[in-house]
Amino acid sequence: MRILHTSDWHIGRTFHGNSTLEHLESVLEAMVEVVKAERVDVVVVAGDIFDSATPAAENYEVLTRILRGLRGAGAQVILTSGNHDSATRLGFNAGFTGLAGIHIITRQELHDQPIVIDDEHGQVWFYGIPYLEPALLRHHYPDETLKTHEQVLGFVMGRIRASAAETRSVVISHAFISDVQASDVERDISSGGLDLVPLSVFDGPDYVALGHIHGRAQLSPRAHYSGAPLHYSFGEGDKPRGAWIVDLDASGLQGTRWVDLPIPRRLTVLTGTLDDLLRDDAHAPFTNDWVSAVLTDTVRPLDAMRRLRDRFPHAAAVEYRPAVTSERTTSYGERTRAQTDNEVVAGFLELVRNGVGPSEAERALIAEVITEASGEATA
Repeated sequence: MRILHTSDWHIGRTFHGNSTLEHLESVLEAMVEVVKAERVDVVVVAGDIFDSATPAAENYEVLTRILRGLRGAGAQVILTSGNHDSATRLGFNAGFTGLAGIHIITRQELHDQPIVIDDEHGQVWFYGIPYLEPALLRHHYPDETLKTHEQVLGFVMGRIRASAAETRSVVISHAFISDVQASDVERDISSGGLDLVPLSVFDGPDYVALGHIHGRAQLSPRAHYSGAPLHYSFGEGDKPRGAWIVDLDASGLQGTRWVDLPIPRRLTVLTGTLDDLLRDDAHAPFTNDWVSAVLTDTVRPLDAMRRLRDRFPHAAAVEYRPAVTSERTTSYGERTRAQTDNEVVAGFLELVRNGVGPSEAERALIAEVITEASGEATA
């Protein structure tokens, strides 16, 4: 049996205010082609299908088209809900879609009820573990201690191991495994009861398809994160995008290999003064990239984003990080207590310009304005 492991589609997510829907659909369409070319039998999606618990209608339409494409390519599909998904909305009509080979697992009581799929060697049992909030799960099992995500998944995996017995099995889970580095996209693991889980919790199955972390990771020969199919942060720019091909033979896991997916638009971080970024020919190859600009100008440039977009139409973020900064050990009030009005204004400009005071022309203008104001005050 050949399985394709993917996760964290986050349909509907924006990138610095820009829609990603068109790019994501193009990547997922490429995934459909991989399923065809590789003759994949089962596609598993380990949570966070949508980015929001209340997806827009167009997001459902994208999901419908991709699921239809995967099914048309000959694969059955198994999806579980993640912490971004609404289990109720995602699981609506799951009983009917399962009849068509699209299995959506969002209800907690289904965690130890496998989806059984046959190959030439017999049955493979797929256990989908939806994202389980400890506070919402523990009342279903009052005799168990279920205060943390580790305790919840330990309890669930114990039931799965008892159920699977000697059968070949695959577990699909949306969780944060210890010692895996997260990017700035994954939400704080302390929110909503999400907690670190040791990999040993998942001992037993032939393969563990994990979701939640947006970067590819191989935790052991039989446990992987696929990461998201699209970049959702500049912090992810150096991480490959793709999915795992997993092969099972008669005895269990035969092997895994990575397959790349296209990147519709690269992510690039450029550092320098605004003039350098706008004029340097070395930046020409990045014109059509998503660009995050780190500006090192001593004085903050005016209207930087608009000017950047004249050269980089997809500039998405600007950070001001001056190359030269002044070191101050006293407060602004202390420094200006015994100063003249001209000195106060000059000192203020130096403060907000990171150590650059007024030019000669500015000093003349300051003196003129202060003189006029003093004259009006004494009139």
